[in-house]
Amino acid sequence: MDSFQLNCWSEHGELKVVMLCAPSIVDVTDLTIAEQVGWSDTVNHQKAMDNFMALKTTFENAGVHVLDYANELTPDQQLLSEQLLNRYFVRDLACVIGNRLLLGNAGSSLRRPEYPLAHSLLAKWFPQQWKANSQPLHSFECGDLLILNKDAVLINLGMRTTIEAIESLKESIFQEGFSEIAVIDLPKSNDTLHLDMNCNVVNANLVVAKSFARHFPVQVLTAQSCRFDMVESFLKRHGLDVYWLNSYKTIPDINFINLNPETLLISKQATQQQLLAHPLLKNKNLLEVDVTELEKGGGGIRCMTLPLVRT
Repeated sequence: MDSFQLNCWSEHGELKVVMLCAPSIVDVTDLTIAEQVGWSDTVNHQKAMDNFMALKTTFENAGVHVLDYANELTPDQQLLSEQLLNRYFVRDLACVIGNRLLLGNAGSSLRRPEYPLAHSLLAKWFPQQWKANSQPLHSFECGDLLILNKDAVLINLGMRTTIEAIESLKESIFQEGFSEIAVIDLPKSNDTLHLDMNCNVVNANLVVAKSFARHFPVQVLTAQSCRFDMVESFLKRHGLDVYWLNSYKTIPDINFINLNPETLLISKQATQQQLLAHPLLKNKNLLEVDVTELEKGGGGIRCMTLPLVRT
């Protein structure tokens, strides 16, 4: 593998390296079983793999280096991993914030086996930036964290992330030079599972969010203090306006990823005209990929991608 240093200070800079994982080899053909494992519909493995290859190829065609961690597992590890239904949602496993690698800790027993498998590879690939004690003792899934800019981070106390985990990780975030961490506590349901199913950074100075979130306060942590604010005023103080959505399809409309400041990678099912309707987004290049089969697992493009290097 090519040598590079982990580096990520935003959600909108140019994406250079991303980690993905191919979907499992399992077909889920019974709707009742799909619902019991948290999926919205039955899933065909071959269609899911076709979606994945389209996603991977789209990144590569855009000049992004892709690491598929499924290819790097030992045969024994692969025997387990290939049966894990949600393993392609790599965003939750870890995150790069600044030059630091923070590790997630599963908040769901269904996903718990994925974390040590992925972490073992991250430790192997990035020994210089690996810190074994960077995994919190309490559950923390990285889909609940947004890097707003070099100064501020927003974290959700979701179904899978605890205040104890944030307390244990906040010093590492401050050591990277971030001055404020805003903690929001959004409703806990499958439609609001992680922060990135409720809001996303869509531009250097713009966040897109579900309209109900404007009524939620945030607890603002600094290295020396703690206070409360409303989410919109917190974001505006850090130079971010909010594009409030009154109607939306949660996964495709919210869960996208920035390839660079000019280009969004979006789902084929996303409402393009809604994004382009905002004055700051009218000139955005929207690159579309069909991930319909993968989205049935309850997450979108952002959930499926772990940025390792952004510039």
